[in-house]
Amino acid sequence: MSQVTHRAKLENLAVVLHRPHFPENIGSTARACKNMGISRLIVVDPLDCDLTRILKMATHASEDVVANMEVYDSLEEALGGFQYIVGTTARQGSNRPTVKDVRALAQELIPISQNNQIAILFGPENRGLANRELKYCHTLLTIPTSEFASLNVSQAVVIVLYEIFTASLERPPDFVPRLANVFELENMYRHLAETLAKIHFINPENPEYWMMNIRRFFARMQLRARDIKIIRGICRQIEWYCEERRKALTHPKTEDLL
Repeated sequence: MSQVTHRAKLENLAVVLHRPHFPENIGSTARACKNMGISRLIVVDPLDCDLTRILKMATHASEDVVANMEVYDSLEEALGGFQYIVGTTARQGSNRPTVKDVRALAQELIPISQNNQIAILFGPENRGLANRELKYCHTLLTIPTSEFASLNVSQAVVIVLYEIFTASLERPPDFVPRLANVFELENMYRHLAETLAKIHFINPENPEYWMMNIRRFFARMQLRARDIKIIRGICRQIEWYCEERRKALTHPKTEDLL
């Protein structure tokens, strides 16, 4: 009797191209999505979105992917409804410590994809994703190469999607609940940054720099919507206490002066 294999839930996956330069790469990406069973393609702030050139590379078979393609002006808006973001990068360094091999990550996405919307994020052809874009990501992946690490974006897309498409588990995947989406997380991070700046835990002159480690910490925890409410409730309580202390110092009671 053959053993049942468990695979990623492809209908919960989307490819996101951030600021692609060439319509041909959008078309090639649409074709790669069709090849690997991904129906959702999102394009953010494209430099050129010439539909004729896109369709020429997409070919007739993937016209439906192009027809349903979503186009956004901002990355935060495009990612807003997703619960898990995978960023792609060829560069590593102190600001990018959680880079994983694409094959290993494909296995991890199987349980997450069962109840969560996952975005696979690719950057512009000339420079890839910058740190300000990677801040939305829960994890990063890289594609192992030889001496020359740079890949055409559509080539990178087909490699990543192939690994996800073929990844399987011989046991039922561990249960991963519905996680907080990017809209919920970003509102929490903004609230948290304001609160931590008030108590001088982070430098208010450059909060994003100081928040990066906090973002990484929470990304590892896979927060749920109810966790967001708890954290923001703690922030509101800290803010209330700070305001009460300010009032007490500004307008001290008579007995405090005796």
